[in-house]
Amino acid sequence: MSLRNVELQSRQVMKAYFIGAGIGSLAGAAFLVRDAQLPGRDIVIYEAQPLVGGSLDGALLANSAYSLRGGRMLTTDHYECTWDLLSSIPSLEHPGRSVREETVAFNVENPAHSRARLVDRNRFKVDVSHMGFSARDRLELLRLTEASEETLGNSRITDWLSPGFFESNFWYMWQTTFAFQPWHSAVELNRYLHRFMNEFPRIETLAGVKRTVYNQYDAIVRPLADWLKRQGVQFVRGTRVVDMTLEADGGRLRVRQLTLDRDSRTANVRLEDGDLVFFQNGSMTDASSLGSMTEPPPRLTKADSQGWALWETIAQERPEFGNPAAFNSSIPESYWLSFTVTCRDPRFFDRMEAFSGNRAGTGGLVTFKDSNWLMSVVLYHQPHFAGQPKNVQVFWGYALHPDRVGNFVAKPMSDCGGAEILKELCGH
Repeated sequence: MSLRNVELQSRQVMKAYFIGAGIGSLAGAAFLVRDAQLPGRDIVIYEAQPLVGGSLDGALLANSAYSLRGGRMLTTDHYECTWDLLSSIPSLEHPGRSVREETVAFNVENPAHSRARLVDRNRFKVDVSHMGFSARDRLELLRLTEASEETLGNSRITDWLSPGFFESNFWYMWQTTFAFQPWHSAVELNRYLHRFMNEFPRIETLAGVKRTVYNQYDAIVRPLADWLKRQGVQFVRGTRVVDMTLEADGGRLRVRQLTLDRDSRTANVRLEDGDLVFFQNGSMTDASSLGSMTEPPPRLTKADSQGWALWETIAQERPEFGNPAAFNSSIPESYWLSFTVTCRDPRFFDRMEAFSGNRAGTGGLVTFKDSNWLMSVVLYHQPHFAGQPKNVQVFWGYALHPDRVGNFVAKPMSDCGGAEILKELCGH
């Protein structure tokens, strides 16, 4: 449905319901208010967690350490809708500026140009001025990028590219930038290759990358949620949408009722003609858990998920809603592990800056390509959290093979506490 159609319908009584308070829902609500002139009081966002933002998280824990599950990189030439949205959201720290203006100014002051994108087993920086393609790699990659999605079908990346490709500099950089695995969908790789083709000439330096002033929760979610609240948008936290009642309507399906669960109590919300429901399914951070310096994160299952459970419920006997099992039926092939380090001693940052040649916040990911865990770390511009003390520094890392035994710690990363992960990192 176009925003023009929404605007026409919004002249009548209409409500919009968003399931989950991730960035998709927050952005959708903002566009309805800004572009469709739907009153904020007629927009409801249901969220199971205490905080909004979904995967765009960032928090100060009770032990005065910081935690975030992931980080995002923007580019000037892409994310058009994101930049457009942020141009309408006022900065929380700079009155008279938008979040977009704040972000652009920050990147002018802190331009990205990585000098240590890959590091080998001998602790040397890898020469990434070339992609490391063979002639066969080039031909196969070209064949994949020219294939239609119908031709690619349900195939995996490994169905199209030979083993040597996965040892190239390009793959190590591309894989860790976008968290790809060789067994992932060839369709997904095809889409990313087309979308980010113009990043090829600078992928080794990440010069096209733009970052937010703080983590994305503080830099994007907080100002966006603040603006939505001031427009009257209703946030209903601690509430899960567990089912939808659907009915056929002229060859389409219409949502007639939402079933809610709040503190193990069930409630139903009846929808009228013209009401809108937005559901963003398949979150990669659903059913995530948090470890500690001494304990690994608890192992969760699909039973602990929320958005995935709703997708499975509505997809039963309704193939038009897709097949969630294609994405969540093999947890060993889809889970990953990240870690956040809070430093109160500047030595790690000092030594990493000296080794990499990058001031913190200008280098991006440093990937230890021969790491059994395929570990990467990034030193952010400090402070990375609003209100972060001056004597505290925060960096983040993640691994794409957390099920494998480490090079310096004789156990899988998923069985390690923070101290063991740091031992492995320092070994590299």
